[in-house]
This record gives sequence, C-alpha cells and structure tokens, in this order.
Amino acid sequence: MTRLPLRARLLTALAGDPDGTPPWVRALADGHDGGYFPDGGAVWTVHAGTATFVAGIRALLIQALHPGAMAGVHDFSRYREDPVGRLSGTVRWIICVTYGSTEQADAETARVSRLHQRVAGTYSTDTGLRTYSASDASLVEWVHLAFTEAFLGAHQRWGGPIPGGADAYVREWAQAGRLMRVLDPPETEAELRSRMDAYLDRGELKYDARVADIVQFLRDVPFTGSMRLAYRVLFAAAVASLPRRYRKLLGLRRTVLPVVTSTRAVLAISSRALGSGPRAQDFARRRHQRLQHEIGAGTTAIE
Repeated sequence: MTRLPLRARLLTALAGDPDGTPPWVRALADGHDGGYFPDGGAVWTVHAGTATFVAGIRALLIQALHPGAMAGVHDFSRYREDPVGRLSGTVRWIICVTYGSTEQADAETARVSRLHQRVAGTYSTDTGLRTYSASDASLVEWVHLAFTEAFLGAHQRWGGPIPGGADAYVREWAQAGRLMRVLDPPETEAELRSRMDAYLDRGELKYDARVADIVQFLRDVPFTGSMRLAYRVLFAAAVASLPRRYRKLLGLRRTVLPVVTSTRAVLAISSRALGSGPRAQDFARRRHQRLQHEIGAGTTAIE
C-alpha cells in the first residue's frame, strides 16, 4: 500500500480529501461578495496559520468542561467511530465562514444548525436531571467563547502578529458568533476572558467521568506513524498553553519537555507541506480577484 505524502495525510484529516479541494473548498472561488472577513484581516491571518492545529485541541478541551456541551458530544457525536469525519466537518464550517462569500457562509451555518436541531437531552447534576439543547443560549455562547479563546491563545503563542491586535480578532470573529445566534458576543480580548471567567466563577464548568473520557481520547487520537508523533506534541502544546484555571480543572499537567520549541518545529514542517499546493484562501482570493475585475470592467463600461 502506497504511503501518502505528508500534505495528503494532513489534508485528509482536515478536509476529508487528500488534495484539500473537496467541492466546498472549490466553491470558495464562487459568490458575489467578499464575504464576512477581509483578506489580510485578523480572522484570515489567525485561521491561515498552522497554530490552528493546537487551537483545535485546546478548544475541545475547554468546551468539554461545560456539562451541556459534553452531554451533546456523548449522546450524539460519532467522534470515536469517525474522528477524521468529525474533525473535517468542523473544519468545513470554519473555512466556509472565514473565506467564503456571505452566501456560502450562511448556507454552511444553516447546514450545521440543522445538524444541531436534534442535539437535545438530559444530563445529571448534583441536584438532579437537567435538560440541554445545542440551541441553548448559554451553551452556544460557551462554544463560541472557547473557540475564540483557543484560536487567539494558540496564535499568540505560535503565530505572528495579528493585524489590529487581539481585539481585532475577537471583534471580527464575533460575526461568526452572531451567525450561530450568540447574543452579544464579546468584542475585546478583556471582555472575552471576563465572560469565560464568569462561567468558572458561577460553577457552571465541571470535570467528571465524561470529561475524563474525552480527554483520554484527545490524548491518544488514533493516528499512525509520523502523524501520531506530531499529534502527541500538539496535544502537549494544547495542554501547556491552556490558562491555568482550565488546566487545573481538567486535571492536566504541563510536560517538562520543551514543548513550545517542539511545536514550532512540527508547525513549520506542516506549513511547508501545506504550502506546496493550493490552500483554501487561494480559492477565496480568486473570487476577490474576479470581483475586482468585474468592478473595474463595469467602471470602464460606464466611462
């Protein structure tokens, strides 16, 4: 059996396609507007970096601390049977909202929302059963907050400068929160961290057997070969980069190994591999260039 090149293995995990060009990626070149986020802006910059590999793990660890989110994963997610499919489904939403036209971003958000409609049930608390739904305002907000914090935090550690700074990223990505019906998403880094701390202060986050189960799964996702070794570094990086309060609640400890430096090496290798072919933002730029050409042609015709 032929071993796939690193780029193909990465893209299979991220996009479910060894070329990284499934139909939804090619569709980034279509559409009639620039989308919700500008080329070269804070969101494009953060989401284009390979620090997102760490961010994805970090976001899942933090999100798992909300009992409602954890119940939904336990009751409805197929992450054990199809971890790559679960990952590529999440990546698809991020990519389409980040780089797509507003029409594509809205359609992808609607697709995810339809999947979430069936995610509802109950979970046990110290005072009895509590109902949950993927559309609960508090749950939707927590998922958005955890995502934003994780992607911002990972980029601050392993990425470059953010145009406009951290506040610009939080402010821009608030639009994604509004698409998912988050009420009044934070628009500054300070507000983001304050809103997250409030969940801890109110005692809404907890560690239990379900959280322990998913942490163990995330620690040992069934990759093979060099991908397995690289993932172990990325998991250790996600743990090391967690704010101390969340790491303590999860019962995780930072490794004594030089994980920050090791992660830079893994991310640099991944970046070179992915950069050897077209990426999602390249398709989005084709749309932008076409729109600019159409605008120029229209101006010439009028003159």
